[in-house]
Amino acid sequence: MAAPAMTDLMTLDAQLRPEHTALLVIDIQNDFCAEGGYLHTQRGYQLDFVPAVVGQISFALQAARQLKLPVIWVRSHYDFRYLPESHRVKREHEGCCMEGTWGADFYQLTPLPGETIIDKHHFSGFNGTQLHETLKSLGVRTLMITGVATNVCVDSTLREGFFLGYHIVLLEDCVGSGSAAGHAGTLATVRNNIGHVLTTQTAFDQLAEPVLT
Repeated sequence: MAAPAMTDLMTLDAQLRPEHTALLVIDIQNDFCAEGGYLHTQRGYQLDFVPAVVGQISFALQAARQLKLPVIWVRSHYDFRYLPESHRVKREHEGCCMEGTWGADFYQLTPLPGETIIDKHHFSGFNGTQLHETLKSLGVRTLMITGVATNVCVDSTLREGFFLGYHIVLLEDCVGSGSAAGHAGTLATVRNNIGHVLTTQTAFDQLAEPVLT
C-alpha cells in the first residue's frame, strides 16, 4: 500500500501563517474565571492563575486583530436542558454558565463586532456546534488555542480539532487550570502527540515572519 500523501504544512513555519491561522478563545466566562463565579463559590476552586492568563489572552487578541486573523470565541451554556444525562449526573447541580446570566458572560474580555461566537454544551467546542464548518469557510488550517481550563474544555477542543485535521498551536501562557497536574499533563500531551506548545510572543513573532521563497 502506498504511503499517504504529505501536505504542504510539514513545518511550524508553514503551519503558522496568517492566511490560514485562527485564534480560539475558550470559556473566558465569569463562572469559570471570576471571584463569585460558579467554580469559585460552588467548587471552591483557586483562581489565582486567571489574571496572568487573561492578560496574555488580551495581548494575543490585540496581536491577532492587527494581523487580521479570524478570532473565534467559544462559550459554554450548561443549562441542564442542553446536557446529556451523563453530563448532568457528573455535574450534580444546575447553575454553571446558565444561558443569559452573569455567570455565562465573558470575563473582562469582549468580542469585537464581526468576531464569531460559538455556543457549546459539551467540553469540546466542536461537539454539536458549527465550529468546524465556520473554520473551513474561513480557510483555517491551524488553530492557536487559548482559554480555560487547560485540561478540560481546552484539551477536549484541541484534541477534536486535531482529529479533524487542524494543526494545533497551544499558547502555554494563555491557558490555565485550577489543577496544576492537569495543566501540565495537557501541555505534555500536545508537545508529544498533537502539535506545538509556544509562548504567545514566540507564536506571533513566527506569524510576523515573512515567507521565504
